[in-house]
Amino acid sequence: MNNKIQAVLDLFAELNKVPRQSKHEEKISKWLVEWAEKHGLKAERDESMNVLIHAPATPGYENKPTVVIQGHMDMVCEKIAGSNHDFSKDPIKCIVDGEWLKADGTTLGADDGIALAMGMLLATDKDVVHPPLELLFTIDEETGLTGANTLKPGWLKGKILLNIDTEDEGVFTIGCAGGRDTKIEMSYTPAEIPAAYKVYDLRVWGLYGGHSGVDINLPRGNSNIIAARFLDEFLRNAKMQIVCINGGSAHNAIPRETNVRFASDKDITAQFNALKEKIFGEIGYAETGMKIDLTPAENKGLKGLSLEDSKKFTGIMMAMPHGVAAMSKDIEGLPETSNNFATIKTTENTVAILSSQRSSVESRLDWLSRKIEGIAVAAGAKTATSDGYPSWEPNMESALNKKCVEIYTKLFGNAPKVEIIHAGLECGIIGSKNEGMDMVSFGPTIKNPHTPDERLEIATVGKVWDFCVELLKELSL
Repeated sequence: MNNKIQAVLDLFAELNKVPRQSKHEEKISKWLVEWAEKHGLKAERDESMNVLIHAPATPGYENKPTVVIQGHMDMVCEKIAGSNHDFSKDPIKCIVDGEWLKADGTTLGADDGIALAMGMLLATDKDVVHPPLELLFTIDEETGLTGANTLKPGWLKGKILLNIDTEDEGVFTIGCAGGRDTKIEMSYTPAEIPAAYKVYDLRVWGLYGGHSGVDINLPRGNSNIIAARFLDEFLRNAKMQIVCINGGSAHNAIPRETNVRFASDKDITAQFNALKEKIFGEIGYAETGMKIDLTPAENKGLKGLSLEDSKKFTGIMMAMPHGVAAMSKDIEGLPETSNNFATIKTTENTVAILSSQRSSVESRLDWLSRKIEGIAVAAGAKTATSDGYPSWEPNMESALNKKCVEIYTKLFGNAPKVEIIHAGLECGIIGSKNEGMDMVSFGPTIKNPHTPDERLEIATVGKVWDFCVELLKELSL
C-alpha cells in the first residue's frame, strides 16, 4: 500500500470515529469545521450544518477556475443481527481483509466518507498542484438529500464540480434518476387479543438487502414483502390480528429484516411451513443467507390491530409495488423507474409504510407515486408524498467529462465507462441551484453499500487519488 492510499485511509479512519448517522450530523459537521481551522483553512457552515471549506490555490494558480469537491458526510447505519454497536457513540472499526477494507459487523461508511477523506487530503497535501478548491460536504444525503436541497444559491463560487459518490472505479457518471418518498399511515384503535388466541413471532432475516438504486434490479428478496405473504396466508386460514410489525431501516436500503408479532385463533404452523418452502424455492438460490423463523410467544394482556384493521394493513402490504417498474428505452440494462417498499413501523396507534420511488422520466415518477397513494386511499389510510429531488440531465458535450475521459485513458491505458445511473446523486440538485455548473461523479469501488457487508477495494482508492491529482493539475494549466 503506497503512502497516499494509507494517508487517505488514515483520514477515513479518523472520520469513522465521529458519529455521522443520517439526520444526526451535529458532531461530524462540527468536527469538519474544527479540522479545517486546525489546518489553517477557512470553513463555513450553513443553517442545515452543510460545511464549505475553502482551500487556496497552489501559488501561481490563484486565477484559475475554482473546483468544487463534493461528498456527503452522513452514512447509512446498518449492523448484523445481535450486534451491540451504538451508532450514536461507537466508532466504526475498520478492518483490512486482503484487498478490501470492511467494518466489524456494521456498514463501513465509505459511502460517502471516502469522498470527505479524499477531498481533505487533496486540499492539504503539499505535493498536489491545484486551483482554488471548495470542499462541499452535505448532510442527510441518504434519507432525503436534505443538505443539497437546502443549499443557498450563490454559496458556491466554483463552476466545476467533482462528486466523489460513484461506487465503481473506472466509471464516470454524468446523469441520474430523480426520486421521491411516499409515506402511508393507517391509524387504529388498539384491540384486545382474545386470551384463547395463539401468539407467534415471525422473523424474516438474513437477506442481502442493498442499495435501492444500485441493486433494485437484482434477484433479491424484500423482507417486508415476504412477511406480508405470510400474514396474507394466515388470514386465509384463520382469524389473525397483528400485534406489531417493524421492517426495513431506510428509504434507500432494500429491507433485510422484518419482525411481526401476531395472534391467531388457530395453529398456523402447517401454513407457515408450506409457504416457507415455496419462498425458499422461489428466491433461495439468490438469498443464500435468508432465514424465516416462527416462534411461539406469550399471550398476556396483549393489544394490537383488530381483525379488520389487520386485513386492511395486510392488503396494503400485499399491494405495495417493489422492484423495477420500467427499463430505460435508451440505455440497455438501466432501470428507468422503480420502487423500494422500504420500511414498516408500528406505534401505539398507527402503522406506517415508507416507499421510495425513482425514475429518470418525470411522468412515470408521478404515475408510480400516485399508484402508491391510490393503494393507501383505497384502504382508508393517510398518505403524503415528498417533493423529492430532480433528475440530473446528462450533458453529453460536457467539457469536464471529456477532460476526465482523456486523463483517465492516458493514466491507465484504457477508456473509462461513462454512464447514467438509476441511483440518486446530489448533482441534480446542486446543478439546479448553480447555473452553468459542469459536473461529473466518480469514486473508488464499494461493494454492498447500505449493508453490513459494505467493503471498499483499497487499490481503487489509489487509482482515484492518482486521477484526481492529475485532473486538478490539468485544470490548473
